[in-house]
Amino acid sequence: MPAQLLENHSEKLDAPVLVLTDHSGNTEQGYVLSEASKQILTLAHALTNQAVDAVALNDAPDTQALTEFGVRTVYAANLTSSSARVGAAVVDAALAAFKADAYGLILNVANYRGREVAAGLAVKLRTGVAADVTECVVQDGKVVAAKPVLAGAWNSIFEVRGTAPVVSVRPSSVEAKPQPAPAATNVEPLDVTYSDSARAVSVDQSVPEASSGNVPLPEADVVVVGGRGVEGDFTAAEELADLLGGAVGATRVACDEEWIDRSAQVGQTGVSIAPKLYIGLGVSGAIHHVTGIQAAEKIVAICDDPDAPIFEIADLGIVGTVQEVVPDLIERLRNRL
Repeated sequence: MPAQLLENHSEKLDAPVLVLTDHSGNTEQGYVLSEASKQILTLAHALTNQAVDAVALNDAPDTQALTEFGVRTVYAANLTSSSARVGAAVVDAALAAFKADAYGLILNVANYRGREVAAGLAVKLRTGVAADVTECVVQDGKVVAAKPVLAGAWNSIFEVRGTAPVVSVRPSSVEAKPQPAPAATNVEPLDVTYSDSARAVSVDQSVPEASSGNVPLPEADVVVVGGRGVEGDFTAAEELADLLGGAVGATRVACDEEWIDRSAQVGQTGVSIAPKLYIGLGVSGAIHHVTGIQAAEKIVAICDDPDAPIFEIADLGIVGTVQEVVPDLIERLRNRL
């Protein structure tokens, strides 16, 4: 599977880019810029020779991290709700507030809220939108993106049209790299007028999902996924993920059998991931799972069925049971690391 569908391009937009950033935490503990947002900010700088601005859905954004990733201005709003409609209203207010420049592109993270924000914002702005994008470049002054389609069976390359098109980027599709920092990131408070539909939705409680492994599943560079072949025991998967500094995922059948929490499910009806390395343990490669791993740079498959579909997309395939292969793999890795 090719790690990159689009050729490298040095061409950039001659207009600023706006990024909707995600923060974790709260006012008392302090907000922290998410790893996925750092990745999107890195992409934003690669796509423009002008400034990169940001929107934060809180009144105390992580200015230190935003400065480190080259943000000129961050628009901050004090919210009582984190719903997608509220998020879209905040971005819309930021666009109206900064009249000095017109943005050439709007980026955000392709999580559940981000995709809904992108859709609602694009409708309001009457511009193009693309969700779950894994690559984005500028070609001949146009925004061109790539993403897996048809349940991961195909990859699609397309132009995202319109003035300031909105693009939601899958986490881990870009490596986060600090950017040339401005003298200081300017924080602009936003006065947002919410629509009736935005005010009609409230979030009573928001609790971060527990993650298996060292990092959240969508942000991990290494993901170890257990399927039917682990036979209910995720010990080896967790040990391997721990050795590699990665996260643990699972197929739908493993979650259906309640071998692991539903939040670990990877695939069409679970989490979409784009790690540098995917390791499947006892995973056959059903199409609804493959659609969630299509953007992985390297795929290693360990399965006892030589005809399993996952071997068709794997960069390295090992025919054998998880119980036979993985303990030896862990021992060899320990000796190397």
